[in-house]
Amino acid sequence: MAQSDFLYPENPRRRQEVNRLHQQLLDCLSDSFHATNKLIDVLNVHLGCRLAFIEMKRDGTIKENCDIIIDAVTKIQKELQKVDEALKEKLEPTLYRKLQDIKERETEKIAIVQKVMSVIVGEATSAASAVAVKLVGSNIATGIINKLVTVLAQIGASLLGSIGVAVLGLGIDMIFRAILGAVEKTQLQTAIKSYEKHLVEFKSASEKYNNAITEVIDTVKYQMK
Repeated sequence: MAQSDFLYPENPRRRQEVNRLHQQLLDCLSDSFHATNKLIDVLNVHLGCRLAFIEMKRDGTIKENCDIIIDAVTKIQKELQKVDEALKEKLEPTLYRKLQDIKERETEKIAIVQKVMSVIVGEATSAASAVAVKLVGSNIATGIINKLVTVLAQIGASLLGSIGVAVLGLGIDMIFRAILGAVEKTQLQTAIKSYEKHLVEFKSASEKYNNAITEVIDTVKYQMK
């Protein structure tokens, strides 16, 4: 037993807790990378975008990986904004307002968008129209994605940001040292509290993001039957 463990017998348990929380954070990051790539694929296939797929930087820090996702979803938002602006320009004001009306049936919205979709993206498939409706005529591009970006930025700016994502494979002590180095010997309790605080928000934002993208994909599959 290390001298510090003799003086602070709770430290081994705390290290295990840091290890567990670190893995949960990596799982959420991995899920967000996967979901973002699925969304990119849908946009490239159905809206004619040319967005690059992203990959987790295994030798990078948590902040670097948060920034990769933030950059990707920001580019996605810009593409969706272009579609939204085109719809606003091509549709009559009353029809465009219907797209923003949550009471309007989704099938009606798809029919409205399909009238001008060929002008916007070069084809007028129901799948392309469904993608536009689900992503532009909803809160996915604004509320859900914005929340994810905010949470990722907060994690990157926190004491967790400088910790390497691959540090888990090097053992609990390496995580412990990385944390100590990052926060100038702040106690393990501080690290645990930071993980717990950010994980609550990250899990919630990540789950909503994943569910929203799954809903988009399911709608596209239905339209392609």
